[in-house]
This record gives sequence, structure tokens and C-alpha cells, in this order.
Amino acid sequence: MATNAISDSVHSPHRFSVEQYYRMAEVGLLAPDARTELIEGEIRDMPPIGCPHSVTVAWLHRQLAKAVGDRALVVEQYPLRLSRHTEPQPDLMVLRPRRGLYWDAHPTARDVLLLIEVSDSSWLYDREIKMPLYASYGVQEAWLVDLCVTEINCYRAPHGGAFVEQTSTRAPETLALPSLDVCVDLAPLFRLGNHFVS
Repeated sequence: MATNAISDSVHSPHRFSVEQYYRMAEVGLLAPDARTELIEGEIRDMPPIGCPHSVTVAWLHRQLAKAVGDRALVVEQYPLRLSRHTEPQPDLMVLRPRRGLYWDAHPTARDVLLLIEVSDSSWLYDREIKMPLYASYGVQEAWLVDLCVTEINCYRAPHGGAFVEQTSTRAPETLALPSLDVCVDLAPLFRLGNHFVS
């Protein structure tokens, strides 16, 4: 019995643009408090932010701001425009200074000196989806802070859609940020719940 082949392209999913994504929020198709991000045209739900995650992000923000001073801008859960169809919201970014403080446009990959994702339940997604995504768009350095095993994975030197340099460390005292020639004090990072906060 003959069958008609159906082209995969006929059944390919619709990819939303960033403009369409924003319009959906404007007209109420996305709830005002919805935690979503646009990844390669797909609207992805982001997991709820638990207390350890929130505290870690806030503490890292403070440490990074102290380390970089006026040489860079540290932002928290801020949109990153990677393409017409991709705009994630990393937990933290250290950005090149820019006149107007990004008032006129969201930062792009070339503006990012360091990107950080803090993960607990989202670790596999952050490692397998978001880190290769950041590499493919040319983000120069990214850290994945794994709260479950108290480990920081550092990714550098993107090439061919992957980070060429990858290192992991537990209980680091400091980590270098070569682009600004500074070190970030991370000694109390995985002891925050025990109130050893500097």
C-alpha cells in the first residue's frame, strides 16, 4: 500500500521572535509575573526561585560589584539579546560599561565579560542547553554554580559552538576574571546557609 511521505518542514514548530514574545506579554498572553525566557524561538518556563538560589545570586552580585568597581556593570536576571529568536535571562552578568547603561537596548554577547547561572533543580538544563547556547553565540566566559554539589564549573574560550576550556572547582577561595584582571572572593560561597557571610 502506497503512503504519502510528509515533509518534516511542514510540521516544524513555529519559532517566536523576540518582538512577538514581547507583544505576547503586552497583550496578556503571558502573565505579568510569568517566569519565562525565549530560547531559539521557544518560550521556556523557568523554575521558581527558592531561597538558597536567591541568597546565592544576591551574594554573588555583591562580591562581583566589589571586585569590578566602576570598570564594569553587574546585573541580575537581566535579558540578554543573543539573536532575533533568543533572549535568555541569566542569573548574573558582568557587562562592559556603556553610555546610557543599556537604556536603549539589552546587552548582546559581545557586551558580556562574565555570565553566571546558579542552579539547583535546573542544573541539567543549564549545563546541556544553556552553556552550549552561550558558547554558540560567543559569550567569552560563563560560570555554572551548582548548589547541589557545591561546585563551580567555569567555561571559557568559545569555539565551534562549545567552550574549549572547562574547569570545575569545589570550595574556591577566589576565582579570576581575566577580562578585568581581578579576582572575586568566593570563600564563604557554599557556607551562606550557615551564616558565614562576609
